Amino acid sequence: MTATDSPRLSPLLVSPLVSTQWLADHLGSEGLVVLDATVLSIPSRSIPSPGASGSSWLSGLDQYLLDGHIPGAVFADLLEVFSDPAGSFGFARPALAQFEQAAASVGVDNDTTVVVYDTATGQWAARVWWLFRAFGYDRVAVLDGGYAKWAAEERPVETGPVASRSEAVFIGAPRPELWASKADVEAIVAGATDAPATLVFAGPPTDFTGETSPRARAGHIPGSVSVPAGQLVDRSTKALLKPGALREKFAPVLGGAAGGSVVTYCGSGIAAASAALALTLLGEGNVAVYDGSLNEWSADPEAPLETTVPAPAR
Repeated sequence: MTATDSPRLSPLLVSPLVSTQWLADHLGSEGLVVLDATVLSIPSRSIPSPGASGSSWLSGLDQYLLDGHIPGAVFADLLEVFSDPAGSFGFARPALAQFEQAAASVGVDNDTTVVVYDTATGQWAARVWWLFRAFGYDRVAVLDGGYAKWAAEERPVETGPVASRSEAVFIGAPRPELWASKADVEAIVAGATDAPATLVFAGPPTDFTGETSPRARAGHIPGSVSVPAGQLVDRSTKALLKPGALREKFAPVLGGAAGGSVVTYCGSGIAAASAALALTLLGEGNVAVYDGSLNEWSADPEAPLETTVPAPAR
């Protein structure tokens, strides 16, 4: 948008989560951009060293083009465009200029309402939502249930590419408080923070215990609470659980960090964004994502990890 342009009328968001009916009602509206942020998993047995490099993930572009997407949705490449491919770890958050270019490349400017979805359980969409929020933009929501719920309701889909608005210009305003660094996490582990802080691990339960791990060192950061992102959605609809059920999942966090902060993490900061989304919906305003997550933490042999592998049955 240029200085002489009039702002476009964009649908109003009242929550960082919108229903499939909301999107159906507003699809095609002026000022609305729908993004497909799907990333696909490659079975780990076919990857020599999965995890830290991000090499176990594949762009969802071919699936988007051939299998279908929500009408008018633009593909958002989370692997190469909405992440810093030169980062030390997979899915590293981009710098301000990189993100501004990424947003503009999918037709988003500062008058746009954005709805993001994926074909999984919403973690990829949540990551893009968190990135926009961390760069100062709140007119973004995640589609509850994503493509799976949309398709299950037999709503329209289309195949092939969708061109974005080429004239879009996006200007970000970073919110560094929405990110936690390794030094921040070290301070939490050491009890050296001024206010209470809780670490939430949003990865698989067996990664938390240390029974499984795609990294050389297994386990979780000491003092962490396990709240797997995969357990925050309804298995049949892929929609987020209702607020009451979400509160039950986060009960140890909501009770123990009153007045303090919450730092979510996982393997590479993706599932952590799903947990951050759920906490935000529950009204928690002091939430940060540890971007490097276990890929960064476990790479440091001096960084402590705990395991709680169950003892074998006798």
